[in-house]
Amino acid sequence: MTQTLLKSGFIALMASLATAPALAEPLTAEAIAKQANVDGLSMSLEGDMLVGVVANPNDPDSLAAAYWDLSGDIDTSKPLTPTSITPSNKRMKFVGASALKQKMSLWGANQAYTGSMGDCGETTVGTGATKTFIRKTFLGNEKITDIDDMPNGPKEVGINKDLQRCMELNNVTRLESILPLEPSKVIITRFSPKSGTHYFKYDLATGKDKFLYSDNGSIVIDEINNRDGMPISKYKGTYKGGVYYDTYYLIDPKTNKFTLEEPLSANIEERNDVTVLARDENDGSYFIATDKFSDKVAIYKYNPSSDEFSDEPVFAHPEFSARGVITSSRKEDFGQVLGFTYAGAETETYWVDPEMKSIQGGLDGLFPGKHVSMLDRTADNNRILIEVSSATTPPAFYLLIDKSKLAVIGSSRPWIDPAQLSETELVYYTARDGLKIPAYLTEPKGLKPGEKARGAIILPHGGPWARDYGGWDSTGWNQFLTTRGFIVLQPNYRGSQGFGRELHLAGDNEWGQKMQDDKDDAAAWLVASGKVDADKLAIFGYSYGGFAAMAATVRPNSPFQCAIAGAGVSNLAKVRNNWGRNKRQRKRQAQTLTGMDPMDNTEKANIPILVYHGDRDVRVPLFHGTEFYKAVKKYQPDSRLVVVKDMPHSMPWWPTHHRESLNAIEDFLSTTCGL
Repeated sequence: MTQTLLKSGFIALMASLATAPALAEPLTAEAIAKQANVDGLSMSLEGDMLVGVVANPNDPDSLAAAYWDLSGDIDTSKPLTPTSITPSNKRMKFVGASALKQKMSLWGANQAYTGSMGDCGETTVGTGATKTFIRKTFLGNEKITDIDDMPNGPKEVGINKDLQRCMELNNVTRLESILPLEPSKVIITRFSPKSGTHYFKYDLATGKDKFLYSDNGSIVIDEINNRDGMPISKYKGTYKGGVYYDTYYLIDPKTNKFTLEEPLSANIEERNDVTVLARDENDGSYFIATDKFSDKVAIYKYNPSSDEFSDEPVFAHPEFSARGVITSSRKEDFGQVLGFTYAGAETETYWVDPEMKSIQGGLDGLFPGKHVSMLDRTADNNRILIEVSSATTPPAFYLLIDKSKLAVIGSSRPWIDPAQLSETELVYYTARDGLKIPAYLTEPKGLKPGEKARGAIILPHGGPWARDYGGWDSTGWNQFLTTRGFIVLQPNYRGSQGFGRELHLAGDNEWGQKMQDDKDDAAAWLVASGKVDADKLAIFGYSYGGFAAMAATVRPNSPFQCAIAGAGVSNLAKVRNNWGRNKRQRKRQAQTLTGMDPMDNTEKANIPILVYHGDRDVRVPLFHGTEFYKAVKKYQPDSRLVVVKDMPHSMPWWPTHHRESLNAIEDFLSTTCGL
């Protein structure tokens, strides 16, 4: 990689991005709420086009679909501009894009919907009208002049009206593989409530498809080969002696037939991770990600003929769990391992391929201190779509051409000045029972040794079976708070994933108890550091984090002056009962949902709470927020409730959702909390 050429081109181009005035302190709600200039970029397999979403020129509060023509020579002396832009309409709002090949792409759009859902989707409301959003996926041509639903095939015959309605509201056709060695064909699946999932080879050039195979009864397809679209692993849930097992079937290289692989079986109540990643075309062995042999997930080779794992992992990280394997899509070395991924501060790649390692090294040198991710690339690596970001830098996009020239596409939020924001670091603190808790710490810019911050916010993530990262926060919460003088600590409390099995399982049946101790201990750790006073603490979380804020409100001897719960789960019993309707889910996870239920303890409320909740949330329905607020209001009259119109549970959120919630948070911290 020619770094000299890259640097000379990069220096000349950076001025084109610095068109917005510097952001005034602190980071405003509008700076976070405003739609990104460009986001969600994807490059076609041939490298001849880009697609993505951009700020809608006709409506600044929505997004538009954008297309960049990359055919021919590219002028790298100025930023690349879209060839065409297609605004959202009143019904469907573009939210994402994925480039395919043959000048075709997939477009994701959200539509507000109020009506009968039955038991369709996340909601469990069987009757009446539900307020939600439905996501549709459209297939579009190069300039988005023609866009239509994914090809769903003929209507189902003999299914009831509720199932038919569910199929109409949700995408029953999905893309499974882009088949990089095929010029125009991809693998799609169509789900049938009567007969399972059917696999087709679909021709993007002609619009015709060919049936390949279907799931066979209780054994379902787990992974397919990107070379030809044929299955390489299958999965089945099996009961033995009252125990539910996940079992896998792999292709034995000696017989070329699927065989049951007992060493991969896992008791779902023990919740070991076992994931089939890829098949090695050279010897027929498999790459398996698992934590069966170590605290953290590592990647092993597995031989289906001998039923043996490799003695040592082919990839493992001492601090973080491994995630996946990256293989070549080139014809000459198809399937060869290029690198492994793991969940560090962000999703990181450990390259083993010399060329990829060299390219990554050159890019890292060009953007020091930033996370540089290769989103898409052509088979010859002569065109690579790059995303650059950090805790202080909103994502920016570039196109690497011929491994030597860099074209600027644009920054998602050029109005945000990274120099005014604070870096995030991974720290560890010890819980009261001795468990080591990883956390991400962000301090106010310029906080000097010996100085105390305005206050501190403990910000637990959602899930809870998830984890926090140290990169750019798309919610804006972290930097919104630190630029107001608060220290923000994001604990990966017990129950979190990605930091090891011990930490993950330690959260079982400890909702509102030891899981909550971890948040209190995070606050105590900050106070002991001398960076904040003990009477300047608050807890703020969303989803499960909202549960944690509600639990803090009713726990005795709270270290916090106030709590903020976004879309929080308040009624643990109802969630547990809902999850218990599915036998497998009940065995795997619902059995761990016990502890202190905030709704059973509202009379113990001892600090005020701000509850905000979207009225189109079906993952955590609105009643969780409204019922908890009504109950604690009697004991903490300074508590507040904000119902955010048209807000769903998960992002993307509209600018109005960000504005209303962020302004409510800022006002509550300044007035009611007194911080």
